[in-house]
Amino acid sequence: MERTAGSHVTGETLEEIATIRRPYRAPPPTKEGPRTNQEIRVREVQLIDSEGQNLGVILTDEAMRMAAEAGLDLVEIAPNSSPPVCKILDFGRYKYQSQKKASEARKKQKVVEIKEIKMRPNIDTHDYEVKMRNMKRFFDEGDKVKVTLRFRGREMAHQDLGMALLNRVRDETAEFAKVESHPRLEGRQMVMVLAPVVR
Repeated sequence: MERTAGSHVTGETLEEIATIRRPYRAPPPTKEGPRTNQEIRVREVQLIDSEGQNLGVILTDEAMRMAAEAGLDLVEIAPNSSPPVCKILDFGRYKYQSQKKASEARKKQKVVEIKEIKMRPNIDTHDYEVKMRNMKRFFDEGDKVKVTLRFRGREMAHQDLGMALLNRVRDETAEFAKVESHPRLEGRQMVMVLAPVVR
């Protein structure tokens, strides 16, 4: 008997929760890019016509009428000014050019990668030279290099050899690279990070 009363209360509570939550509406999606035409809700704007002439402060409705007559859009280009600065232009074309500029800027940005060069404390001369050439190429491409020196078995007793090798690498790359992270021991390996010197 008590159980049914409990479940009844639970049912009521759920209904109440449902009615409380129902009126909630998700906020409208925020628009990316500048406001245009009817979205501009200020009383007046600083207007620049399609030729780039500054026409001064004009009522927003008047500016919209002028844009419509020219078969173009009224676009807010400086929303934080007082009053906001709007320009009469072809919004579709403006949007396309903005996207084109943004994609060109992205192409020019170089993503810096961290390349890893692995060495052993008793590396032979030929291997060392090959790895140094690779390292130089990575720096030329603008990448960072993580030099990892792995110790095996009893080599751990000769960490001074590892440190001497990393110092040699640092000295030989000093002309075109700088130490970003000094040699440190991580388990059975010693790690140093070098970054290209920006000229």
